[in-house]
Amino acid sequence: MVKLHEFQAKELLAAHGIDIPRGIAASTPAEAWAFAAGLRAPVVIKGQVFTTSRAALGLIRFAATPAETRAAAEALLGQRFGKFTVEQVLIEEQVEITHEFYLGLIIDSKRKCPVLLFSRVGGSGIEERAESTLRKEIDVLRGLSETEALEMCQQAALDPDQQAVIAAAMLKFYATARAYDARSAEINPLVVTSSGAVMALDARFSIDDYSVFRHPDLGIEIAREFDHPPTALEKIAWKVEKDDYRGTFYFIQMLEGFPKGSGVIGFHGAGGGGSMLNMDALLKQGFQVANFVDTSGNPPASKVYRAARIILSQPNIDGYFAGGSGVASQEQFHSARGLVKAFMDAPLNVPAVIRIGGNSEEQSIAILQRAAGVLPAAVEAYGRDDSPDTCAERLRELIAEHVPAPLPPRSRPQSQEPYSFETVTGGTITYDHALCRACESKVCVQTCVPKILSIVDDVPVLNITRENAKTGGCTECLACEVECHFLGNQGGFIHLPIPDLEGNDGNSD
Repeated sequence: MVKLHEFQAKELLAAHGIDIPRGIAASTPAEAWAFAAGLRAPVVIKGQVFTTSRAALGLIRFAATPAETRAAAEALLGQRFGKFTVEQVLIEEQVEITHEFYLGLIIDSKRKCPVLLFSRVGGSGIEERAESTLRKEIDVLRGLSETEALEMCQQAALDPDQQAVIAAAMLKFYATARAYDARSAEINPLVVTSSGAVMALDARFSIDDYSVFRHPDLGIEIAREFDHPPTALEKIAWKVEKDDYRGTFYFIQMLEGFPKGSGVIGFHGAGGGGSMLNMDALLKQGFQVANFVDTSGNPPASKVYRAARIILSQPNIDGYFAGGSGVASQEQFHSARGLVKAFMDAPLNVPAVIRIGGNSEEQSIAILQRAAGVLPAAVEAYGRDDSPDTCAERLRELIAEHVPAPLPPRSRPQSQEPYSFETVTGGTITYDHALCRACESKVCVQTCVPKILSIVDDVPVLNITRENAKTGGCTECLACEVECHFLGNQGGFIHLPIPDLEGNDGNSD
């Protein structure tokens, strides 16, 4: 789920007819002062960070004058709370409150429906009042009806003059949450003011990751929930994932700024449970992990390649460890070829241990072992019968023996007779027909998984249109480069862009 800041959530509510206090999100003390001066009324200043109990943390302050507003903004902006820094403060008019309510919505996975939550007592401590909070399951097809909203207000024993206005707020709140695919949402408190207005004083929305593409107006940069602001590499990884739904690529950067020799490993998992087992094995050996990566769900070799390149771009890692459950149903030779191409392009300069059990594991292990002889660092591959603990111990031994020998990124000679076509993720596949013509094996055609190549006049060409190749006919299995490199005449090369990744051997945009 992706959390929205309070001011964003309130803007959504206001667009659906729920009143909110007059206010602005200010990034500087000067902006805060200017708004308060123009308002000419007392204000509340709220630090915009993803944390609960903001009042207890001193993140909510009150000011009667523009000067006090500036001082409060200066005190809050730039402060760190956990891993977040206050980059904006919400400056709002103070309102006179006669009653506070709590209004929330969650998606109940067990009951498979939205559930509306309501309490006649809002404000801090709502978690301790959970037993008295009313719950209403909502038919996802029909939505919340006016009758159901009124019944909930009656069940809460609201005053008769409040029932209609609070029920109307419930309907608008539900419509907002539904329109933006919220996994959870709340208004706390929803208040009745001294003038009789119903107003949202604070609001939180968490948007479903998989619906973010439908809401570009929200300006969500990366559809992941982190316990920290996204790092540069996490943003790069998201660009790889967001437009390629073939399998999963999940990247979290856990450590930054560590020196060489700290025992920090670049980790590449496949499947949540198996990844945890392999990470635990690394921790038992005294290692730390720089990142968590999951490439599972039968990803193409190109996605595994990009994941590996991003992992390897982390400075000062001491080793590379890949491992999943050992019984994955996906064809592991795709992952093996993705890793081999990444290790050649980087090139790999730390020891790597790959535990690649699952479908076609013998073929996959052979692909990795074959590449070990041409890489500057040791690569060892293991299967399902080799335990994560054994593999982690072997990585420790390889790191102890390793002597670094930095090498420049892999370069490719200019093709004499290039034949090229584009792929679905913006890549380019090129065959140098001058080299292909002299190739005896024609292994690119034999190993092409989607079978889109044929030999014509002794060279490989597409047997589908270039447009069909670009729109998914080419699955980016990488066989036509990896197999050609070892078993052919090295005439095939695949250019896979990774936008914004430094040192990408010309593959960055």
